[in-house]
Amino acid sequence: MMIRIRKQIVNKWSLAVAKASLAAAMLVVPAVAAHAEGEDSRDFGSHVEKVLRNSSMHWFGVQGPLDASAPATTGNYRTPSQSAADQVLLANSLKAEYVTRIAANAADMFAFWPNDDAPTHLIFCIEGGRQDLGTFLPGGSVRKFNPSVQSVKLSDGSVQTILRGMTACDGIRRTPWQTILATEETSTGGAYEIINPLEQRNHTITDRALGSIVDENGLPSLAIVKRTALPTMAWEGIAVLPTGVVIAGDELRPGTGTPDVDGGAIFKFVPAVPRTAQGPISSLSESPLASGNVYALRISCTTGVQFGQGCEVGRGAWIAVGAATARADANRLGATGYYRPEDLEWDEEFTGEGVRFCWTNTGESDIANYGEVLCGIDRAPLIADPAQQTVTVNRFVEGDEDLNQPDNFAFQPKTGIHYVIEDNPNGDVFACLPDGADRDLKTDGCIKILSVKDSSAEPSGFKFTADGKTAYLSIQHTNDGLMPLYDDYRTDDIIKITGFKIHPRLKR
Repeated sequence: MMIRIRKQIVNKWSLAVAKASLAAAMLVVPAVAAHAEGEDSRDFGSHVEKVLRNSSMHWFGVQGPLDASAPATTGNYRTPSQSAADQVLLANSLKAEYVTRIAANAADMFAFWPNDDAPTHLIFCIEGGRQDLGTFLPGGSVRKFNPSVQSVKLSDGSVQTILRGMTACDGIRRTPWQTILATEETSTGGAYEIINPLEQRNHTITDRALGSIVDENGLPSLAIVKRTALPTMAWEGIAVLPTGVVIAGDELRPGTGTPDVDGGAIFKFVPAVPRTAQGPISSLSESPLASGNVYALRISCTTGVQFGQGCEVGRGAWIAVGAATARADANRLGATGYYRPEDLEWDEEFTGEGVRFCWTNTGESDIANYGEVLCGIDRAPLIADPAQQTVTVNRFVEGDEDLNQPDNFAFQPKTGIHYVIEDNPNGDVFACLPDGADRDLKTDGCIKILSVKDSSAEPSGFKFTADGKTAYLSIQHTNDGLMPLYDDYRTDDIIKITGFKIHPRLKR
């Protein structure tokens, strides 16, 4: 009798432990539900996608992702009376509010200032063409050109123009030495470095080719300089490392101008004097961007040197090109060409050897080239030797009929989640998981979290603050004939998105 009672006690204790273990496991990983009624039990992929959406808070820190993009609109959608929620369709747990409604038209990518932890301003590139606005700046001696670099004050949404006269300012970064690097997305695109950006007002590029820049009173600028040591190309995505190494892509479609010409290459600038100090510089002459050499990435099809069409992923080396002739040299020397490389971001939380960077190749959805995100690791960023294959590149996201024409890209701090932003009317923003311990090298899955409601606009400049809980973006180049001009120029809305959660599972 005593033995039987002890067995019952042990059995009950074992059952309780088993139930507790199962409950704990269910808290860690959401259970995969049985197939819903009517769902094709043979379609495992769609089932996994449904499970991912239904457990989005656990995996992404976002509740209620979008199944469909915002419906199409026509005409002048944007009006003065709209709320921020009228501009974007959001996942259920996210909220939108305006930062400003008077950023210049085609506000594109931006950098936080003075840091990502507690920014006071956003420093924006304005992707408008070079245009004389038909009047003079307040000093009366300098013609007023299109706004190119602007600051947006987060506390009140006020806007100041720092630099004018660029053509299609797009790629922009705050450097580790506390300057702003602003670049042009055009075939003759240059790079400009700005020191103390909040102290500069209405500087103007009077000659893009020569790099002539004057301040508001017509005197030569002492705070902004064209960096001719960097490559001439169509800039957008940029990684600026603490040493002064710059990795960036040339936004070029294959076959542009001449049949069979290569697409845009990925370039690396290595400074003549790599920076070892920390903290801000006091003069532009101290910047590592003042001089150096430029290289293009060439992926090889073997462990030796064998390159050409089809060699887009794998191991590669950097080959020397001229700064002023970077695009032509890259094509002539067999650098790897991609389909419109756009945003490129440095993964600052990568802990492996060297640096990890990811970029978008936009593609063209009309011909079923849906675009992609590629990620590379450069194990020796300061080395550029064609005999050393220091770079490994592989595909991370492949586009499809829903997620396509990726343009902007952002890492969410603390989680490693990759955010992919479309270059489309009613463009969407997708959150993509990092690659896990499974066999492949790609994202473990994506959900849609945002869609722009205005069909004349697209989302751009998406970027998180350092805590990973707040993101900002531009609703770019809206059809806004009902909106007033500001500073003699049309305007765009800048939106703040909150509600992102950092689930304990997500923390790196």
